[in-house]
Amino acid sequence: MSSPLFLSLFLLILTRTHAQIRTPDPAPAPASDDCNGIFLSYTYTDGKAVPPILKPKSSRQAYRFESSLLILNNDREELKSWRVFVGFQHDEYLVSASNAVLADGNSFPGSVGNGSVFAGYPNPDLKTGIETAGDLTQMSIRVDLVGTQFGVAPPSAPLPTNISLVNDGWVCPRPASQGNRTMEVCCTRDPDFKSNTTLGEEYLPRQKGDLTIMYDILRTYESNYWALVTIENHNPLGRLDYWQLSWDWMEDEFIFAMKGAYPSVVDTSDCVFGKQGQYYQKLDFATALSCARRPTLVDLPLSKTNDTILGMIPFCCRNGTILPPAMDPTKSKSAFQINVFKMPPNLNRSHLSPPQNWAIAGRLNPDYKCGPPVRVSDTEFPDPGQALPDTAAMASWQVVCNITEKKGSSPRCCVSYSAFYNESIIPCPTCACGCPSNTDKTCSTTSPAMFLPSQALLVPFDNRTSLAQAWADLHHFRVPNPHPCGDNCGVSINWHLFTDYRDGWSARITVFNWDDESFADWFTAVELKNGAPGFEKAYSFNGTTIDGVNNTIFMQGLQGLNYLVGETDGPDLKKNIRVPGKQQSVISFTKKLTPGINVPLGDGFPSKVYFNGEECSLPKILPVNDAGRFVSSFFSSFVLVLLIFVSLQL
Repeated sequence: MSSPLFLSLFLLILTRTHAQIRTPDPAPAPASDDCNGIFLSYTYTDGKAVPPILKPKSSRQAYRFESSLLILNNDREELKSWRVFVGFQHDEYLVSASNAVLADGNSFPGSVGNGSVFAGYPNPDLKTGIETAGDLTQMSIRVDLVGTQFGVAPPSAPLPTNISLVNDGWVCPRPASQGNRTMEVCCTRDPDFKSNTTLGEEYLPRQKGDLTIMYDILRTYESNYWALVTIENHNPLGRLDYWQLSWDWMEDEFIFAMKGAYPSVVDTSDCVFGKQGQYYQKLDFATALSCARRPTLVDLPLSKTNDTILGMIPFCCRNGTILPPAMDPTKSKSAFQINVFKMPPNLNRSHLSPPQNWAIAGRLNPDYKCGPPVRVSDTEFPDPGQALPDTAAMASWQVVCNITEKKGSSPRCCVSYSAFYNESIIPCPTCACGCPSNTDKTCSTTSPAMFLPSQALLVPFDNRTSLAQAWADLHHFRVPNPHPCGDNCGVSINWHLFTDYRDGWSARITVFNWDDESFADWFTAVELKNGAPGFEKAYSFNGTTIDGVNNTIFMQGLQGLNYLVGETDGPDLKKNIRVPGKQQSVISFTKKLTPGINVPLGDGFPSKVYFNGEECSLPKILPVNDAGRFVSSFFSSFVLVLLIFVSLQL
């Protein structure tokens, strides 16, 4: 075959072969490329059953799950202190999460079955593609989650109900599913949101909350630093007594010294036998204070205020009491200093990282839920002598805590009702502050509380049985069998409708302390939806309405009478009946400002009652005017006293 013919045949075959080879289509762009905001993605990667293995298959079978959460900043501005909600729905129990902490202050492991908010740690901010030339390591973060879920067996994927960005000023549509293991959403800026920050500000502005905590670095060295912790109350009805503050150290730090507060337990054994002791071999841990990963810190007593070693910190040493600002602005904050030692590889004076997972609690006070520490502008401290310029902190973080109601929690105080037109006391509800763990069939946790005579208010619940039984027999009330359990409250309040006449009305409020410990600087507040505008005077308390809190009357003890003593032994030790601490006042109201008010039918009874910031449990019924049902007050009281006298003689 000639060379030209061979060449022609070769070119023809090559052309046909090339025509038969199909050029593949380009790969589709990732969904994140279409998002000019904050792109979120949740992916379930793996899972398996974990012991115990239930047979047959049960909705309570536990399964390990491994998932990842991706947060990508495709916006034109840096995303500071990102927070993302994941709507877990399978009773999940989270064991670990990389690059994040729980924003509600809880630690790992822990239950997240009702959904949880994650916050970035140790890098809370996500930069933009513009300022990083598209560097995804600075624009995005991946959170790897490991935990246990119930009821969803592989290969099914236990996806959450929702994922969304929680930061202010962002809106997120419902996430879209990609297959059966991934959900994605693109969050964009809310056009109606008005931000109080200006473009280019280095840190987020300080936020408002019921309680705020500042963590200010005052001095920093290569291996340690001194920080000032300031707790400040902003809620007009919020309060803390004997506060206890706790947090988690994330980088093996430990507390070497403190001024103005102290660990609840002084223990350095974890350091002596741990990596801290190996590194700081020349450090005397006998003088250190705490090596706990999650220490609990408490305030010092007043006697340490001017102690040159432990005190001398403004707003320190209040015995753990933080009052509402309207009650006393000088006692609405607490502060202390703390000396923190760091561990490798963080041994340089510029590496400063606050603890995480903050929590604060008190005795008979509201429950608080605290967010993560957020970097804010450096706090400035004025010169005490006002001669020198202000001094700025090296770095500052703010923790915002808000009053919340814990799931399944019970109040710690309760209210009883009474009125001049009804002889019976409507007592605190059964188990108002929680039921006993084991009643052993000695009392009913569901039966309504039994009506009482007025004399019973001063008698501890365990000693009221004969009074309640005699009162029920006298008035033919139904008696549950077994008797209802007590209210189990440390503080009870009786609201008595005292008078009701044409131009006004009055009530008497009595506060009982059934605890052994006393309350200094106590207060109570009552919400009267229709009656509060007519408030005139509290005669034995210091009473006033509160600015910014609708229809609420705030009352505290007068000077010298602001101490509510605890329960004490009665005068007759043989009867072993203890007597509660008690404070009482009559309150008067006018009807000029509240036309149409119906005092007996509800307007004369509070819709909410607080003691030291804790909302109290209220009765579900009101006293009724049914005088015709009872015999005269004199006769019924005489018979009751006679019955009690006879029962005591037996």
